Amino acid sequence: MLVMSATPIPRTLALTMYGDLDVSRITEMPKGRMKVDTFVVDESYRKRLLGFIEDQVSLGGQVYIVCPAIEENDEDDDRELYISGSSYSKPKLKNVLDYAKKLRQTFKNLNIDLLHGKIKAAEKDEIMRKFASGETHILVSTTVIEVGVNVPNASLMIIENADRYGLSQLHQLRGRVGRGTRKSYCVLVSDLNTPKAKERLEVMRTTYDGFEIANRDLELRGPGDFFKSREAEGFRQSGGFEFKLAKLSDDAKLTEAAFKCAKSIVENDPTLSLPENSALREEIENYIAPISASIS
Repeated sequence: MLVMSATPIPRTLALTMYGDLDVSRITEMPKGRMKVDTFVVDESYRKRLLGFIEDQVSLGGQVYIVCPAIEENDEDDDRELYISGSSYSKPKLKNVLDYAKKLRQTFKNLNIDLLHGKIKAAEKDEIMRKFASGETHILVSTTVIEVGVNVPNASLMIIENADRYGLSQLHQLRGRVGRGTRKSYCVLVSDLNTPKAKERLEVMRTTYDGFEIANRDLELRGPGDFFKSREAEGFRQSGGFEFKLAKLSDDAKLTEAAFKCAKSIVENDPTLSLPENSALREEIENYIAPISASIS
């Protein structure tokens, strides 16, 4: 089985480390692909940002704008996972319906379209066809354009409320531009001023290696759940998980050595029946007892 990911989410990366898999990394960019310059700005840059959009279109490029909500009343309460431990007031979510309406009022001579998950499949395909062909100058969208979209002429990606996304997701979205010969840019817009949010967005501003970003995402967000706990309704995709002596994001070689040691023990004593493994057997039984109970 071959498992491929451009930028794994924290839980996937941690499971890869735990899953007895051989890991291969592709460290170079695809041939002809250019680095996408990334900037982090707040609402005070809005006027300059609108001018930058107009400049990119006047030069023949196209623009993606990603919002976390479809309409004004859409809110999500789960994003604290990304910035846990900080006290803050949530900036209002940008939504594609209002955003597209305002842009049409601002840029009356440009073709602006919107895309989100509630639009029917046939209509989505037509919207993407028009954008790919260059008929649409600006596409305001939710994260439905995260993967599988290839528009080489697109030169600017703007992500609103950028603090609301995981780093892996931001990297995937950034990858929608810079796919052709045009110099391309990604602008992360956030008014959240917590230290954790600033640290996360600074990673995106300065780092372009997907695997390094995934490691930083794992370090900052935690891997979530490897097993479903008795209390949880599902698997957490992020959240704390700590060893006593190691960190998954920093101690990959130490973790690999521990895996090899564990594999050797299991090969020589599959049931952990030998006297020297009795303490290990007891520890494992105590660990898996609540998991077995929740499954049954």
